Amino acid sequence: MAVKRQANFELMRIAAMLMIISLHYLVKGGAAVPFPFSAKENPVGVLAWLIEAFCIVAVNCYVLLSGYFLKEAGWKPGRVWSLLCQVLFYSLLIPVFLLMTGVVPAGALGVYDWLGFAFPFGTEHYWFATAYLVMYLFAPFLTAGLDKMKKKDLQILLAVLLAFFSLEKTILPLRLATDRYGYDFGWFLCLLVLAGYIRIYGISWLEKQSHAVGAYALSCLLIWLLALCSNTMGANMEAFVYYADMPYTYNHLLCLAGAVSLFYVFKNLRVKEGWFAQAVRRFAPYTFGVYLLHEHILVRCEWMKWLGADKVTGRFLFVPHMIGCVLLVYAAGTAVDAIRAWIFKKVRIGRNDSEGLSGTGCSGYD
Repeated sequence: MAVKRQANFELMRIAAMLMIISLHYLVKGGAAVPFPFSAKENPVGVLAWLIEAFCIVAVNCYVLLSGYFLKEAGWKPGRVWSLLCQVLFYSLLIPVFLLMTGVVPAGALGVYDWLGFAFPFGTEHYWFATAYLVMYLFAPFLTAGLDKMKKKDLQILLAVLLAFFSLEKTILPLRLATDRYGYDFGWFLCLLVLAGYIRIYGISWLEKQSHAVGAYALSCLLIWLLALCSNTMGANMEAFVYYADMPYTYNHLLCLAGAVSLFYVFKNLRVKEGWFAQAVRRFAPYTFGVYLLHEHILVRCEWMKWLGADKVTGRFLFVPHMIGCVLLVYAAGTAVDAIRAWIFKKVRIGRNDSEGLSGTGCSGYD
């Protein structure tokens, strides 16, 4: 018997993907000027980094949502197969389409390019998909362990993990050899354990909606302020130039705090049943396809140019332009993934149109 998806969590998936597209627009489109820069001479860059701060939590939210449901959903090898097929669909067919349409000139792609397209996980063509796949493969061991641990022991384990992955890099203004900025499966495993703890015990202080909203806003503002302060101090001490980027990494403590807070905002959000809730449930399963489309290696640094982002660089007009581009990319990705899901259904790949990443724990419904 099918279980109705919870609209609040489905809405969170949509919001997180819109944030992720925004992040890519801001950085790769040039609105968020690289550090160091003069805040007085470039107020547009200051605004861009403020928007970036409120969006940077999105990836952590996505993983927390997956871990939250993986704790109860169970592990199924069919979901791994669905994820592999969905990623390969985009990795292999996008270059074919670009060659056929002339966007990529004939002969521009060599054998090593095609090997990268054929083996997207090992090459980290999509770093998120690679990290997520490894996390999902380890999920049954970690979730089983969570059930066996006492609350105090789990709290100690979490404290040690967060100290290693997050606290150390947050407080030390230097490059750490073990720091991958959250772009790896180690950080995802840490988030999986944290999500399991939230599922079992919760964080009572964040259950109050005003607390969750306030903590999210404060965390993001502190990310922005810390980066700008470090940027300013970098004029006299080079180490701070490096540290200006650090608050905008996924495993920074402020980014984690903002993500957990935003997770609770949606967790306790009540979405009234009706056309909006139905629409959210209808479109949310395609969010991962949106990511795979616009982050293909042949597309990720080009789609902003195709949509004219360079024409508004350095101007406050980038804000409405970004909103339009983000909505357009999301709509295009949703449409393409709906076609992909229809094809998969016809050839019996996966179980339904919510497979792929959306069916590997992001929803948790069977």
